[in-house]
Amino acid sequence: MIKASETFEGTWPFTPNFFDGNGFLQHYIDEGPREAKPIILLHGEPTWGYLYRKFIPELSKKFRVIVPDMMGFGKSETPQDKEYTLKTHVENLSGLIDNLKLNSITFVGQDWGGPITAAYSIRNIDKVRGFVLINTLFGYSKEERPKNLSPWFQWINKHYQDKTLDGILGELGSTLLSVMKIPNFTNNNIINDTWINAYSSQFPDRASCKGAINFPLDALLNRIVPYILEGIKQGDLKSLCSKPAVLAYGMKDKAIEPDYAIRDFKALFPGSKVVEMPNAGHYSQEDEPELLINLIKEFMKENEN
Repeated sequence: MIKASETFEGTWPFTPNFFDGNGFLQHYIDEGPREAKPIILLHGEPTWGYLYRKFIPELSKKFRVIVPDMMGFGKSETPQDKEYTLKTHVENLSGLIDNLKLNSITFVGQDWGGPITAAYSIRNIDKVRGFVLINTLFGYSKEERPKNLSPWFQWINKHYQDKTLDGILGELGSTLLSVMKIPNFTNNNIINDTWINAYSSQFPDRASCKGAINFPLDALLNRIVPYILEGIKQGDLKSLCSKPAVLAYGMKDKAIEPDYAIRDFKALFPGSKVVEMPNAGHYSQEDEPELLINLIKEFMKENEN
């Protein structure tokens, strides 16, 4: 857990907010006019809200921008007595949204932000306005999954089978850069001591890495499937797929196979736009921030009503 006051040499200048209604201190950013349409920006593995540091100032000029840190990441606490599952992360998000009394939400989700967005939205479709997805997928279509694991999940699976995963991901405080390079980002110009410290300092010890260890296992071991199927059965998939959506994809992604993610998106949102970023990787907010910021602005303008 990063100190609330930490700004990382001024690169994260935003006022910290905390919500304790889910049984732990969850950090979130809440910037922009309170009466404006809300945009919720969701991170994934093993990042935190810092991934959107360039997005917040631009988007908050016109919109209410909310950036939560998932349980176990960033400035949020890492409780040791909780399950780190898709279900828990969705329930945490739901509690925060209810506390903030948000409606007409546009979600921006990357990596785990996609499945979390989907699982929340199918259960709360009346609160949702639309989706901007970045290097992620909902996984709700019937598209055939790739036969082979991506390089990221090959790496996760190897260490899981060898019983070394807890040791490897449990040392993210010192191995963060090399781990993030496996799913891939391509903009090496961003790397400096401040950047590394911003991402690695959330993991000072083994216990603090609990969320980061369990995120990939949730997918590798298909632990997320029952909750996804429950959502499809109890929710409203037709209404979910009627919402406006756009997908932006870094085509050098080595975590989620691009062609599969694009097929999944098109099956759910057949008339919606897909923007391919040929030189970006999995963390395309780091590779193509300006493109993505403009894409979100355009999406919001096109769906004003």
